[in-house]
Amino acid sequence: MQLPFELILGWRYTRAGRATRRNGFISFISGVSMLGIALGVAALIIVLSVMNGFQKEVRDRMLGVVSHIEIYAADGAALPDLAGTLATVGAHPQVLGAAPFIATQALLARGEDMKGTMVRGIDPALEPRVTDLVQQPGGGALLRLRPGEFGVVLGGELARALGVRAGDPVTLVAPGGQVTPAGVLPRLKQMTVVGTFDSGHYEYDASLVLMHVDDAARIFRLEGASGVRLKLRDLHQAREVAAELALRLGPQVLVRDWTRQNRTWFAAVQVEKRMMFIILTLIVAVAAFNLVSTLVMTVTDKRADIAILRTLGASPRSIMGIFVVQGAMVGVIGTLAGLALGLGVAFNIDVLVPALERLLGASFLPKDIYLISRMPSDPQQADILPVALISLALAFVATLYPSWRASRVNPAEALRYE
Repeated sequence: MQLPFELILGWRYTRAGRATRRNGFISFISGVSMLGIALGVAALIIVLSVMNGFQKEVRDRMLGVVSHIEIYAADGAALPDLAGTLATVGAHPQVLGAAPFIATQALLARGEDMKGTMVRGIDPALEPRVTDLVQQPGGGALLRLRPGEFGVVLGGELARALGVRAGDPVTLVAPGGQVTPAGVLPRLKQMTVVGTFDSGHYEYDASLVLMHVDDAARIFRLEGASGVRLKLRDLHQAREVAAELALRLGPQVLVRDWTRQNRTWFAAVQVEKRMMFIILTLIVAVAAFNLVSTLVMTVTDKRADIAILRTLGASPRSIMGIFVVQGAMVGVIGTLAGLALGLGVAFNIDVLVPALERLLGASFLPKDIYLISRMPSDPQQADILPVALISLALAFVATLYPSWRASRVNPAEALRYE
């Protein structure tokens, strides 16, 4: 099968550049443009993959502690009909599990050290249905929570901050005082640490206290659980399921899904991802438009060849096609090289980054700042495909003006001094 001569000449011009010093310079510029496109595409893929991985890692660790949906009493007290609420939510086809809970804030003291904490009363038998906390390191301590024993399980960072371990006593200071003839006194309760957990999410490891739901109800003077936590088959359907449950349960309860609990954080990540995409696309654009200078110099160098082709019957459209092919080849090769480099780094970042940290003696992700301590990566087709298409489109657009200039070359003028 005979290839079109535009394709053959365009590919030959792309590979040419060693015959003369001038051609060598043009080939060098073409190579720089190709390298710039490759690096820009690779940078885009790596950055977007890391941001996707960061979002997924934090989300998964967050959902290992929090549930997909939480249902509260509208007045902040105990749910008026816990059994009815559990029956209603359990009938929904998307709900995998439900568990009652109590959530409030308190102070936890050990000697002179005192920390503000989030206290969550749970039912250890039902908790595995709604979170993966039992599977986390130290999560088995939840099974040692028994009603009436007033035991607590602390986040690992919180336990280290207070200097306690399993078996040590701590003092829980409940909000709201106790009215006595001497005035309002804080309500204190001595608790026993029965274990610690490490979810991998620093915010919860440093502030969360777990106890049996019956003990929490007694300490905080509630008649029962203040809410119900749910786990869904598809976490991405949480907002729709929450809306349906809110209609079924009526106005006496509040229904909140995991996307609304951390809405600000997820929105910030999406905005950052869009801005990084725009900024790094400009790098690809600069590299792609370097093709303009390359092709303009190529057209000037090949004026005699263009004139000869025109006298042999080549149309202006064919001449334009030759240089479009040359520029497109640079764009295609640069984009494919960038895809290979970017995906190679993105899929092996868990090996490359630790090696780089050991080499430099530095930590790129302190877990007390970034919530996680390793560099995650999650390449997604929805990001990679637009990057490749935008790179190819920019390279093609950059070829149009120089190619049009080539098609306008006058054969007589070009051959006058040859």
